[in-house]
Amino acid sequence: MIGRLSSFASRSLFVFDPEKAHGVSISALKSGLLPACSVRPDPRLSQTIAGIRFANPLGLAAGYDKNAEVPDAVLQLGFGFTEVGTVTPKPQAGNDKPRIFRLVEDRGVINRLGFNNEGHDAAFARLSGRGAAPGIVGVNIGANKDAVDRVADYVAGIRRFYALATYFTVNISSPNTPGLRDLQARDSLKALLDAVLAARAEEALRHGRSVPVFLKIAPDLTEEGLDDIAAEALAHDLDGLIVSNTTLVRDGLKDQVTAKEAGGLSGAPLFARSTAVLARVRKRVGPDLPIIGVGGVSSAADALEKIRAGADLVQLYSCMVYEGPGLPSSIVRGLSTLLDRENVTSIRQLRDTRLDHWAAAKL
Repeated sequence: MIGRLSSFASRSLFVFDPEKAHGVSISALKSGLLPACSVRPDPRLSQTIAGIRFANPLGLAAGYDKNAEVPDAVLQLGFGFTEVGTVTPKPQAGNDKPRIFRLVEDRGVINRLGFNNEGHDAAFARLSGRGAAPGIVGVNIGANKDAVDRVADYVAGIRRFYALATYFTVNISSPNTPGLRDLQARDSLKALLDAVLAARAEEALRHGRSVPVFLKIAPDLTEEGLDDIAAEALAHDLDGLIVSNTTLVRDGLKDQVTAKEAGGLSGAPLFARSTAVLARVRKRVGPDLPIIGVGGVSSAADALEKIRAGADLVQLYSCMVYEGPGLPSSIVRGLSTLLDRENVTSIRQLRDTRLDHWAAAKL
């Protein structure tokens, strides 16, 4: 029944343009119109990553709940965790509309939103209203387009949300804010991580707990760029990496008309590239640094393949556009079935089992 409702909900939203459909889905979650999808706890899916206990490895990536409007409703869909944002210190409208485009034949999405959000204050008020509600809610922080000092914007995000975030994601990999990806260059990245982690250390003393910080990177980096990021990640007290954001690459798409739209491509076409980059990163950072794998996950098999390629946790977003709100619970149940088939006692046992395959894959 839930599967049929999920499919119907997904098809119904296609009568709207993509950005309107996104707003309608947020409203539906707020209203409680979408039923909760109960997922039976499976201890084989539970892991402690970066000091946080995750009931299952599937999360919702940033970009959906930009303004922290529905984190608890999202968690009721079966996700083990969710990530709000990207939030910037000041509200900003983002880029001109239209700025989201469906590639239905490819089951992909192109967006050039540009960190549209209501700013720190609005997200802070909503997250504060959660009180002591359970659930893992990460906060994805970014910089305003017109910021004179972008590093200071990231530091402001750490300080503003420290008491509320389960973890932070430092997003320097969106292709839709001019110059943002320049922060991935080694010297710039070092300065950013120095500042962000110094702020985290100060807030940890003040609050009596250390909140993990993840760095989200692009799938379009060169081998030398991956070397630099891995080196800086290991040189700093960083808690993990998120691989990856959207891509500017348009290889192999059926919809060559929509493919010409500017912006980042996500969804099914991103799976192979993002998974290959994930494996390359795992090879560089070794077995201990946590990695969240993102890009093109639309099934339990996809999620498990990310883990086999080196991910500890997995996130999705764009594939829900096509599969509907029942996708997360379907994936979590499917992972349990796959673990039955593999006859393992923990999903951790399957991590890296196809690392070499994916690390050798062509980009």
